[in-house]
Amino acid sequence: MESLRERKKRRTRDALLHAALDLFTSQGYEQTTVDEIADAVEVSQRTFFRYFAGKEEAAFAVQVIAEAHFIRAVRERPPCEPPLEALRQAVLEGWGTVNEAIASVVPVEMYLRMFRVIESTPTLLAAHLRRSVEAEEALARLLAEREGVDVETDPRPRLLVAVFGAVIRVTGRAWSSDGDLSVAAIRDLTRTYLDLVGPELIGSWRRD
Repeated sequence: MESLRERKKRRTRDALLHAALDLFTSQGYEQTTVDEIADAVEVSQRTFFRYFAGKEEAAFAVQVIAEAHFIRAVRERPPCEPPLEALRQAVLEGWGTVNEAIASVVPVEMYLRMFRVIESTPTLLAAHLRRSVEAEEALARLLAEREGVDVETDPRPRLLVAVFGAVIRVTGRAWSSDGDLSVAAIRDLTRTYLDLVGPELIGSWRRD
């Protein structure tokens, strides 16, 4: 059980995160200062840096929650599912279950609007691509462990994750440029784009 002090710290962090995303999505990432975020919560700049290393960490904080949720969902998929199907179901079902985790911090709509901010802000897009490489490596190693293959000698885990990651990035870019920024819209678009992935990676990799 959280102590009173821990609850207070969590509330302060959540308030700072909410204020940061609200400002990023309303006036732009580059145009927002740490002082403005802190002022919106009526705390000092020093307090902001107690919770976040900088604006970039705040910009991606909710995405970290979503990514952790997805990794956990992949890990929990039935072992009989082929790798691509496990990724597909984890992400499609994840859009339905991640809401609760995100909504406990910020409105889901605000998180989704951050996609557009990331796509339109060069520094954030570069950071997003860098983070994607790190996340894909972790996911490739998870798939290799799940399938009983060696990620260092078998190229399929990294290849599949690279293809899957590219589909998700293209999906996010198309979705963020559309008018419908709903969870249902991005889930439907994700399903449509994943259906375009060819058969070479779809089947089971197991030899038994």
